[in-house]
Amino acid sequence: MIPVFLVFILLYEIPHHMVWALVVYCLASATDFLDGKLARMNNQVTTFGKFLDPLADKLLVMTALICFCFERLIDPIAVIIILSREFMVTGLRLVCAGEGVVVAAGISGKLKTAFTMLAQIAIMVLQIFYPAQKGSPDLNWKSTIFLINEALIWVAVILTLVSGFVYLKAYWKYIDSSK
Repeated sequence: MIPVFLVFILLYEIPHHMVWALVVYCLASATDFLDGKLARMNNQVTTFGKFLDPLADKLLVMTALICFCFERLIDPIAVIIILSREFMVTGLRLVCAGEGVVVAAGISGKLKTAFTMLAQIAIMVLQIFYPAQKGSPDLNWKSTIFLINEALIWVAVILTLVSGFVYLKAYWKYIDSSK
């Protein structure tokens, strides 16, 4: 669904493009949530699912964040921090996989993802109702909508950092430099 989301969010020629982007994003988020819930209910949790589910989350969230940066709806520094944490956790997962350990998504990571997805939905809704409130080359700090976007994304950054530290603490023994 990510390529379809990209088409809608970036092609302004499509009537109501942001509404369609929001619909696709919400569908992608909902199917991701339902997939995990069904897998747990039916006792069909697999190593492949533990790998693919967080990856799909990351790709959807990162795609939206990069598009929001491109549109100057959010501060790129927040995106760099979030992206850095995602690379760190992915690297950690790779190191642990080399040790035969699967790093499943923990509660802090799930909360971070859920809040970030809700924040992104809110940013798109605000953009639908206030389309003229786009950023400017200097990231228009005078815009109320931009300030709301920033508050939402920086809460996501804090949750992102906290969950990153939780993962590091839990799996530090696999990357301890004294080994």
